[in-house]
Amino acid sequence: MENMKPPTYRDVLRAERRIRPYLAPTPMLRYPGIDALIGTEVWIKREDTQPIGVFKVRGGLNLVSQLDPETKARGVAAASTGNHGQSVAYAAREFGVPATIVVPERANPGKVAAMKAMGADVLFHGRDFDFARRYCEELCRERGYRYIHAGDEPLLIAGVGTIALEMLRAEPDLDVLMVPLGGGSGAAAASIVAEATSAELEVIAVQSEASPSAYRSWQQGELVEAPNETFAEGLATGTSFALPQQVLKRGLSDFVLVGEDDLLSAMVWLLERAHVLSEGAGAAGLAGAYKLRERLAGKKVGIVLTGGNVSTETLRRALEHGDRMGT
Repeated sequence: MENMKPPTYRDVLRAERRIRPYLAPTPMLRYPGIDALIGTEVWIKREDTQPIGVFKVRGGLNLVSQLDPETKARGVAAASTGNHGQSVAYAAREFGVPATIVVPERANPGKVAAMKAMGADVLFHGRDFDFARRYCEELCRERGYRYIHAGDEPLLIAGVGTIALEMLRAEPDLDVLMVPLGGGSGAAAASIVAEATSAELEVIAVQSEASPSAYRSWQQGELVEAPNETFAEGLATGTSFALPQQVLKRGLSDFVLVGEDDLLSAMVWLLERAHVLSEGAGAAGLAGAYKLRERLAGKKVGIVLTGGNVSTETLRRALEHGDRMGT
């Protein structure tokens, strides 16, 4: 990758200026039912209200807006389980850039339809994200597309950093940020902002124990592969990414794994207690907060709800899980 230097807090401030004409700040709301569940004051950052229903659009706009005319003319490409691809497709449409998105063969149909509706050429390849990623990289070498990696992109991370920036402006005395982690751009970005603005603020990443590559990489201090079996597309990768890991190693306060049933439970809690429809990855922050609820007692907690692009199949699974829970 070109320029693997991590973004700075100033890069996040610049990103905010670039994306503001296209995206308004998202709501950050408090729900009594969620406060009662976690046992403390909880603020939820509603990235499901973005135009594409997910936080990644911030990074896509920041990156594509800065491409030179020649690169824009050749086009961009990305591999994605859906949300990163939507971000790239949305930004490409905004700036008149051809976009190719490679997705796994069983990608979320709703996310695929959204990418196609935004004008992207969607190609299916392989059983999971890592197969799609390798094929996308090959296409870029052959056709000269600008490959937009899901994590190893400083401009993506800087764009995503505007989430934590907005959260701290709305509630400057937050004690903890709970951030879902798949590739790691969101947690890395939050760590950059926290490090620059508040020595006391903890950033805690949350990943599925069914796809723990980033967690194990963070623990071991080197990039490692791991099984990739989570139902939550936004958390589904069997590899970790160098640039986010570089940032996380320096700035992340803690990292917690949650079970697949924990993610389903959190989806149900958000629906019942906050009337919010979340995808599995979007609910990970709440699942992590529930797991750590004794440790979080008395703290002011911010949770990033990263997205709401849930398939009907996964929603049905969550509701059936809720029925078994007795909710």
